[in-house]
Amino acid sequence: MTKLTVRLDGDNMVVVTRRFAAKPKSVFRAHTEPELMQKWLLGPEGWWMPVCINEARPGGRIRCEWTDGKGGDFYLTGEYIAVEPFSRTVHVERMHMPDPTPDNHVETLFEADADGTLLTLRMTLPDAETRKAMLATGMEEGMEASYARMETMMANGELVA
Repeated sequence: MTKLTVRLDGDNMVVVTRRFAAKPKSVFRAHTEPELMQKWLLGPEGWWMPVCINEARPGGRIRCEWTDGKGGDFYLTGEYIAVEPFSRTVHVERMHMPDPTPDNHVETLFEADADGTLLTLRMTLPDAETRKAMLATGMEEGMEASYARMETMMANGELVA
C-alpha cells in the first residue's frame, strides 16, 4: 500500500508508520505469533530467523535471532509490558550486536483505516546518541524489506494470519 515513513520526534523518539492492505487482526498476529514472524521479519534478502520466542502477554519474553550464514548473526531480547489484542502492544527491546544496546521502549498501534491497517511504532530511546546509532544500523531499510515481504505474502495467501 504505502512505503514506510520514519519521523524523528524530540531528541530520542522515532515514529514509524506504514499502511497494509490487511485487517488489524492479521497485522497484529503477524507481529506477535512466532511462526508467522519467522516468515517475514527477516530484513534484507539473505537473512533468516532460526529462533523466535515471542510471548505476547504482559511480562512475556521476546528473543529473536537472525543470521545471514556468513557470521553476521545478531539477536534481540525484550519483554512485553502491555498487550491489547489486535490494537496495541508495548514492549522493551534491546539488540545484541554482540553487546546489548540500551533499552528501546516500543509502542505499536494497529489501527483500522478505510483500506486496511495503519501501523504506528513509537520507539523511545534513552537519548539522541542512541537514536542516531540505531538509525545508522540500516534499521529503516531492514524494516521496509520485512514489511514489503509481509504484505506480499499476505496478498498471496502465503502468510495466513
